[in-house]
Amino acid sequence: MLRTTLAKAARASVARTAIVRPTMMTTRLYSAHAEETYEAMAERYVRFFDGVEDLFELQRGLNNAFAYDLVPPVSVIESALKASRRVNDYATAVRVFEGLKEKVENDGQYQDYLKELAPLKEELGVLTKEEMATNTTALLRESRSRRLFSSEKDPQGQDNKPFNIPKGFESFFGKDAKPKRSEKPSNVEEATPASQQGSSRSNTESGRSSNTNTNGSNPKKPPMDPGFNANMLLGTAAGTWLLWKLSSSNDSTSREITWQGFRTQLLDKGLVDRLVVVNRNRVRVHLRPEATSAGVGPHQTFTFSIGTVDSFERKLDEAQAELGIPSNERIAVAYHDEISLLNTALHFAPTMLLIGVLYYMTKRGPGGGGQGIFGIGKSKAKMFNQETDVKVKFKNVAGADEAKEEIMEFVKFLKHPEVYERLGATIPRGAILSGPPGTGKTLLAKATAGEAGVPFFSVSGSEFVEMFVGVGPSRVRDLFANARKNAPCIIFVDEIDAIGKARGKGGQMGGNDERESTLNQLLVEMDGFGSSEHVVVLAGTNRPDVLDPALMRPGRFDRHIAIDRPDIGGRAQIFHVHLKPIKTSEDLDLLARKLAALTPGFSGADIHNVCNEAALIAARHHKDSVTEADFEQAIERVIAGLEKKSRVLSPEEKKIVAYHEAGHAVAGWYLKYADPLLKVSIIPRGVAALGYAQYLPKDQYLYSENQLLDRMCMTLGGRVSESIFFGSVTTGAQDDLQKVTKMAYAQVTTYGMNDKVGPLSFYDPQQEQQFQKPYSEQTGSLIDDEARKMVTDAYQRTIQLLTDKKPEVEKVAKLLLEKEVITREDMENALGMRPFEEKTVYDEYVRKPKQVEAPPPFESSPSNDGQVNSS
Repeated sequence: MLRTTLAKAARASVARTAIVRPTMMTTRLYSAHAEETYEAMAERYVRFFDGVEDLFELQRGLNNAFAYDLVPPVSVIESALKASRRVNDYATAVRVFEGLKEKVENDGQYQDYLKELAPLKEELGVLTKEEMATNTTALLRESRSRRLFSSEKDPQGQDNKPFNIPKGFESFFGKDAKPKRSEKPSNVEEATPASQQGSSRSNTESGRSSNTNTNGSNPKKPPMDPGFNANMLLGTAAGTWLLWKLSSSNDSTSREITWQGFRTQLLDKGLVDRLVVVNRNRVRVHLRPEATSAGVGPHQTFTFSIGTVDSFERKLDEAQAELGIPSNERIAVAYHDEISLLNTALHFAPTMLLIGVLYYMTKRGPGGGGQGIFGIGKSKAKMFNQETDVKVKFKNVAGADEAKEEIMEFVKFLKHPEVYERLGATIPRGAILSGPPGTGKTLLAKATAGEAGVPFFSVSGSEFVEMFVGVGPSRVRDLFANARKNAPCIIFVDEIDAIGKARGKGGQMGGNDERESTLNQLLVEMDGFGSSEHVVVLAGTNRPDVLDPALMRPGRFDRHIAIDRPDIGGRAQIFHVHLKPIKTSEDLDLLARKLAALTPGFSGADIHNVCNEAALIAARHHKDSVTEADFEQAIERVIAGLEKKSRVLSPEEKKIVAYHEAGHAVAGWYLKYADPLLKVSIIPRGVAALGYAQYLPKDQYLYSENQLLDRMCMTLGGRVSESIFFGSVTTGAQDDLQKVTKMAYAQVTTYGMNDKVGPLSFYDPQQEQQFQKPYSEQTGSLIDDEARKMVTDAYQRTIQLLTDKKPEVEKVAKLLLEKEVITREDMENALGMRPFEEKTVYDEYVRKPKQVEAPPPFESSPSNDGQVNSS
């Protein structure tokens, strides 16, 4: 009966919503599914929750179920509670009741739900937030009122937490849920003397046991002793006394009075023995011995200030004359000059401060290394000992076989120079290691030092640049002087483009002159030491094109070793290296090959990041080992960014994103030269990505016009899909338009793939910073027109393709709305195989063979279709 009533109430809520919001559809849609009734919605969510086996899927389903004005029916709530107990998450069950309480119209409807759900609550053992708070308070009251035997321990003394509260819900139950320490004395006062004695004995025993457990759990770290350091205490006391002594006046027993007080209270009564004028501005009054009868201390003195000595003497003579004191009995006046140690120290403080600053600069100033300002011209290169510091070998470097072969010659020369010298050969004096970031240039240099067994000097190019003139050349000279002392050795200059850029022709001043002076000194040093000194210079840079030609000539940096991103075979080798410390039960060889296929374009640093992220994900879920699913999530994390589960899209936005990504997927599925699809998702990731499609491009270095055209059409598929199904476009295709525009202009201005512009290339990496374009305004207008025409043609072709495949796009979009993430297998089940024969990296390395269990070996010969194997 209640189910029918609640269903009617929910439908009435739908009707009221439609009346209040006339701009919405008359039929309240519960999700992105068109024309779905309330009963169909309930059946769909019951099926969903009955099949949930993962906590994240359950939470996502609950977010959708409570995201709208409708109240979920009882059957949906029952299925959600069963799913929460099935995934063993007590907190989600409590959140179900909290979400239900927010959605109902009044408290009566909420109580009706609770009555209907009472049998299931008792069966599953779940409680609402209010019931848990009530039970906890009753348990605490019962535990406080019950008397403890002498052999029992106080249960609240274990961790001061109430009973039966799940982890993460301690703050749900207010202040009464946690017993305060101030409540213990009141409990003791209510107990009888016998129980007090037994309770205190049990508390003492429990305290001893807890202390024993605490100390025994970490025997290496005993508890900290909060005692004071005696030397520090004595030093502080002595310093305080000395400061007080210096700052306090010598007249510690003096009282400040005025001239009038001196005259009436001391001089007129005949208590003054003598006067001492101090520093010509103060007068110290010494009293006669009989002044003690007047209540003054035996050593008490008085002081008062005076303007000038002349006026003081005149006033004193007038006062004594009025009192009738004879001249031979008048008070003696003495004049003293006293110096304060503190004032003297303050006078010399600026001088002492200046001396201290100069001393610091001479010892530990900007020169570093304990040499101070006199060592500012010394090199900051750090020397690694070949026996203790350099542990990297060539076996730790994977995916750079050609670079290792080239640099092996340096190792052989440093190990056995006599083999080359007896034939009259000389070793190349230097080598430039160039390549994209993260490809292992520094690692390869360290491996060279480790294999050769010689000292290794490492320095950054920016450390030669300082604000002082002449520091850079001085450090270059010092670096090579140290290298000659430790020969044979290796010098590695990382990011050498900081000082090795091509020298300007415009007579620039300032820091550019200092950088050029440093470069000139480097050129002299590299061409100045003989080959018999056995010093090899290696340098790393990401931009070899900006280096000075004089630096790259033979005789200085003879070898130019390019370290590019690894191909699929190199990535597999790198994964083998980084998978060794990872605890996993997977087959390492098969796992490395699969991950290599899933990470095209990754560098060695990216691969290390993937392995580390996979281990972090597994540790976050308290797993015993890292699984293949963790590595796949790590790859998505590195490519697309962090998954934003908290970003909830509206049904309209979610539907637009689904059709946008479906347009990309279907366009790429039916274009022959498009990259094969791997995964499509509409889960928001990163900063602004609301969805993404992951493809699996080949390690390809040459692209034809047809391949570039198909890529442009696939990129425009999202915008075209929005235009076909919604009649308008959104801002979500902004990144797609940027990519298409760059591809179009590259074909026209760089690759010479346009008939009207002709086979011309206007790209010159040496003139990127110039403001003047290498073509006329008329040619620029022609380039713009041809690029626009190329994009427009690709757009019209994509419209024709997706219009013909409209049912397929809608099918993929609905599948995305249902599953949120679909794979290549889902696309094959929905659309069938791609309409042309293809042989991709996915088929070779990712798909598991049906007949053999081991993966196919790496091919070393070219394939039959004319494509060169990248491994």
